[in-house]
Amino acid sequence: MIFKVEGNGRKAGAGRRMAKRVCSLVVAALSIPYTFLFASEARAQCTARDVLQNQLTLKKIPSANTRQTPIRSAVNVPVWKTITVGTFASAFALTNALDAAGCSIGSLAGEVIARPAFFISTAKRNVDLVAVTAVELGFQTDTAALTEIYGRAQQLGFELPAAEVALQLRLQYFDQPIGEFLITGMEPIKTWGGEPIILTVANGGAGLIVIGQDGSAHAQIPVTSRFLFVRANGNVPSDRAEEARAILPP
Repeated sequence: MIFKVEGNGRKAGAGRRMAKRVCSLVVAALSIPYTFLFASEARAQCTARDVLQNQLTLKKIPSANTRQTPIRSAVNVPVWKTITVGTFASAFALTNALDAAGCSIGSLAGEVIARPAFFISTAKRNVDLVAVTAVELGFQTDTAALTEIYGRAQQLGFELPAAEVALQLRLQYFDQPIGEFLITGMEPIKTWGGEPIILTVANGGAGLIVIGQDGSAHAQIPVTSRFLFVRANGNVPSDRAEEARAILPP
């Protein structure tokens, strides 16, 4: 009798293990179509050799050029680049696509992606990005606090993009010029150790990468650094526009 009960227990345990394996295979299978789609279109596009080859063969490389005059309103700033989000079922599938393309993810960025606060859009949609510097936002010092840069941007009518934008842009911006670092103007996400981090899409010359950097409120950012924001829908509220103009140089 004891032997029979133990036998049934072993069979039940084996059944549970088999069910778990099946569930794991189903989840992996659901991620395959998304990963394969980008792997087939973007294979090895992020390596240093391929980046150099792209820049030698492309006639024109898009870049986030700095304007000479301060921005008065977000509605006057042209879209720099339109990307698509909501194309992956999970963050796991998105990072797999980055890996398949040869794109690197820094250690801090990897921690951010693994946190619950990092989420993926459930609906496919286009996002219009603008690229601006703190100089263009009206700052005249060498550096400015991150919270002040965000505050000024929002006063002018810009919105903060989701963290997903950084990874999606990396997959959709293989012709990024060498030496360009674009800071995603996102809400910071804390690492497991509690460090607030924001993501930067970069080409430092050794290949295309997404890295993390200090996202604390008082982090001092060089005013020539370029930030990615989303232009708010509709017109800028008059009170916010007047407030922003009041603190800009004449």
